[in-house]
Amino acid sequence: MTMLDRMRRHKRWLKWSLALVCVAFVALYFPDFLSTRQDVGAAPNTAVAEVDGRKITVAEFTRAYYQRLDAYRASAGESFDPKLLKQLGIDRQILSLLIDEQAMLAEAGRLGLKVSDAEVRERILRLPGLQENGQFIGEERYRQLLGLQRPPLTPAEFEADVRSQLLAEKLRTALTSWMTVSDEDVEREYRRRNEKAKLEVVSVPAETFKDQAAPSDAELAKYFEKNREKYRMGVKMKIRFLSIDAQALREAITVSPQEARQHYDDNTTQYSTPEQVRASHVLLTIEDKNEAEVRKQAEGLLAKIKGGADIAALATQYSEDPGSKEKGGDLGYFGRGAMAKEFEDAAFSLEPGGLSDVVKSQFGFHIIKVTDKKPAETQPFAKVQEQIVEQLKWQRAQARAEELATEIAAKIKQPSDLDAVARAHKLKVAESNFFERDEPIDGLGPAPEVSQAAFSLEQGQVSDALRTSQGFAFITVVGNQPARMPKLSEVKARVTEDMTDEKALDLARDKAQSLAESLKGNFARAAKAAGLEVETTDFTRGGSVPTVGANAQVDELAFRLPVGGVSDPIVTDTGASIIRVAERTEIKKEDLTAERETLRQELLEQQRGRFVNSYLSKVKERIEIRQNDAVLQQAIPS
Repeated sequence: MTMLDRMRRHKRWLKWSLALVCVAFVALYFPDFLSTRQDVGAAPNTAVAEVDGRKITVAEFTRAYYQRLDAYRASAGESFDPKLLKQLGIDRQILSLLIDEQAMLAEAGRLGLKVSDAEVRERILRLPGLQENGQFIGEERYRQLLGLQRPPLTPAEFEADVRSQLLAEKLRTALTSWMTVSDEDVEREYRRRNEKAKLEVVSVPAETFKDQAAPSDAELAKYFEKNREKYRMGVKMKIRFLSIDAQALREAITVSPQEARQHYDDNTTQYSTPEQVRASHVLLTIEDKNEAEVRKQAEGLLAKIKGGADIAALATQYSEDPGSKEKGGDLGYFGRGAMAKEFEDAAFSLEPGGLSDVVKSQFGFHIIKVTDKKPAETQPFAKVQEQIVEQLKWQRAQARAEELATEIAAKIKQPSDLDAVARAHKLKVAESNFFERDEPIDGLGPAPEVSQAAFSLEQGQVSDALRTSQGFAFITVVGNQPARMPKLSEVKARVTEDMTDEKALDLARDKAQSLAESLKGNFARAAKAAGLEVETTDFTRGGSVPTVGANAQVDELAFRLPVGGVSDPIVTDTGASIIRVAERTEIKKEDLTAERETLRQELLEQQRGRFVNSYLSKVKERIEIRQNDAVLQQAIPS
């Protein structure tokens, strides 16, 4: 994990923490993100979902939605596209997260866990966003900040959210306090992250042998007979379906310039990029060290930079930020709220080319050089008008498709109703091809919900509204084909391709094998004589190699062979490769010792997170969870 990641992670709650509380804190940590929002179409207290009798309201969903959008906007800058996020289903991702949170609270209640009023008060008084000069900001400003939320939060609502977070923390502690991470696991992970090797690679791609690998008919027949099960055809279904195409609805929708302008004015932050800086730094950590000595070392490095030394060279040599060290200390562009406050204040106070004094943060002592600065910028309406029009058209088409699906669902009780409803609403009914469970469907494309329904419906039944990539569909099954073994003629193209690939791979392996001994003599000269190129690549455990990809054999050989050692041919899906270990950087025991406890804690958090996620999946299997898709669509801000 890079130091930049650690800084950013310090500004957020742990992944398992309640996003509801995170949302409540957005106003406190990131007030610049707040703006007037477009209202949603559902009442704030309407339930988007219920989890074991616990309501997730439109207000809670809306707060979570804005928090996620603001986070993406802050990190993506000019490339931020809220329309794309909606197309990717951000609404359902957020609802899924909120459902997980409520499931955790339900389980905490079942186990009898409680949070006292004193615990809630203590947590609120210690929140950094509610402190000024180390003191609580006071009741009046506390209420003002909560009122800036959209929808606004009352103190009672906020305190309930804090109570929920503390309850989730108690559940997590109760579930995972027994977990430990051994020294062996820590060392294994440290080696995976830090051991490095420089590899020279000679690859013989199978692709170059395909012309020589074309099989005869006799070979194909023999190959097919030997591998018949590979080509067995599964059960196939055929359906008739009435489809609601959101794209077709979109084409009939118009958005006036006034509506586009209103959306722009109500959502200006969507089209704004906050001020950003690009900086490099040298970091000297202070954990388990004499702070005065570390500061003295940092001041010495600062003096060298002021004297003309290159900060990138010094960062590569001395910095203890593993994420930026190899990049000469470069942290890239970042906005306010991404870094520790002391670091951020120093960086934003400098002009491009400016150098800070020694800056102390919770991570240690920094020397910061700003290399570029981007001012805050709002794209003019004219530049984004077309984008807004398309966004609003798509939103309204999706909403209309949802409304239409809800409207006609009550009218479709049997297969014959599909045609009657289609005529009444000027929709289309079509018949699909025969398709297997994981195959695309003619007229609908890849449609997992439709496929799942098709393989579970009885003949004569009609499905509820099913989501597709285009909108919605109602289906009925009109035929099926049982699993069967095909004739060679039916799958000849596929068999030919498979056998050609195998023969070409065999030829590539044989070619690599014939070169192996000469490559162990003089690697570069033997490769050149064979007309092959030597690729050089830096490699870490778990990494990938060009033309080879991620490969367990390469991973093992890179750190087992001696420096200068050459492997036997390594066969991959695309050919055969031989590697030579040109250099290797071994880990230093003192570095492992210095990082051991930090890494142990990180691995422990990951282990706890996986366990809690698995436990939560079991919890959700035994409690009642209900979602209201119609309300969800109304709850999505425009």
